[in-house]
Amino acid sequence: MNPAKIVPLLLDWFTRNARDLPWRRTQDPYAIWVSEIMLQQTQVKTVIPFWERWMRALPTLRSLARAKPQQIHKLWEGLGYYTRVRNMQKTARLIIKNHQARFPVDFEAVLELPGIGRYTAGAICSIAFNQPRPILDGNVIRVLTRVFGIDGNPRDRAVNSRLWELAEHLVREAHATSAQPSTHPSAISRPKTIANRKSRIANHTRACSQLNQSLMELGALVCTARQPRCDICPVATLCVALKDRRVEQLPNSTPRAPATRRRFVAFVLKRDGKVLVRQRPAGVVNAHLWEFPNVEVANDDGDPRQAARGIFGIVPAELAPLCRVQHSITRYRIRLDAFWTAPDHSVDLSESVGKWASESELHRLPFASAHRKILAIL
Repeated sequence: MNPAKIVPLLLDWFTRNARDLPWRRTQDPYAIWVSEIMLQQTQVKTVIPFWERWMRALPTLRSLARAKPQQIHKLWEGLGYYTRVRNMQKTARLIIKNHQARFPVDFEAVLELPGIGRYTAGAICSIAFNQPRPILDGNVIRVLTRVFGIDGNPRDRAVNSRLWELAEHLVREAHATSAQPSTHPSAISRPKTIANRKSRIANHTRACSQLNQSLMELGALVCTARQPRCDICPVATLCVALKDRRVEQLPNSTPRAPATRRRFVAFVLKRDGKVLVRQRPAGVVNAHLWEFPNVEVANDDGDPRQAARGIFGIVPAELAPLCRVQHSITRYRIRLDAFWTAPDHSVDLSESVGKWASESELHRLPFASAHRKILAIL
């Protein structure tokens, strides 16, 4: 299939149907980078308030580079995958050090930055700088596999390479045909030539940016994983999967591994108006975030009293159910049972377990998602 047939349809559709997202109102590479990192593994509607809050608090690379770890974790609180935000601060500091505090324009230089892979580098360079760099995320994979009828697992090297090639062909076609239309008489007499395509796309002054965003937007709004809206798709007449009635079968991804169930028990201790909390160490999931003392138990029959002994060194005299939190991290389905318990004043828990925090301090600390739900109940 000729990419030249698809590009004008995508650009015209995007012009009419693109959502008004806050990061689309700017060409600031810093703001676009922040949005792209936040959007990894996260839905747009979830990201919008986080992005707006972040940009108010840390509007520049320098402000991010200077921010304290507690501030960036608090701003990120609830988005998960916190390695992303720590890599962002590393990147900001590297840009200030090596690029005179200006976000690099060169694709290879962007790709070398911490936490930025081929997709994110392509998104930044195409959206912020209108460069003909391809992108390939879940939405784009779904669109390309269906429109071009690509079989096989998109994660397989050969299939993945083919998809990257298609994405590059499309964005380069957008770049090539966004020049001013030809005034040669032959171009006027032959409306279906490339000169006509140029005239149709000439209004898209940022065609590379718009083309890549159109692919993502089409996957998010129309060519969805379930119940795709083929009836309103701008490229339906060119879609191989629709013609062959294989829309529901593509992309041919590997089935997800079955979920693993885990159970944790957490304890809420209050003393003199303060609550005992602890900070997670570096190098673990949710590193540097705060939580209530907790421990994983082997099964649903785990005794919370013995779990408390493992943390505090004693079996508490009082123990009462507080709440149950169900949540997921990657392939794990986690149940967290929280209990009230009374501290033993003879044990110095602040040194052995964590710190005593006042109510105002608790709300300034960045908490892991499940423990933030316990805090909300308190």
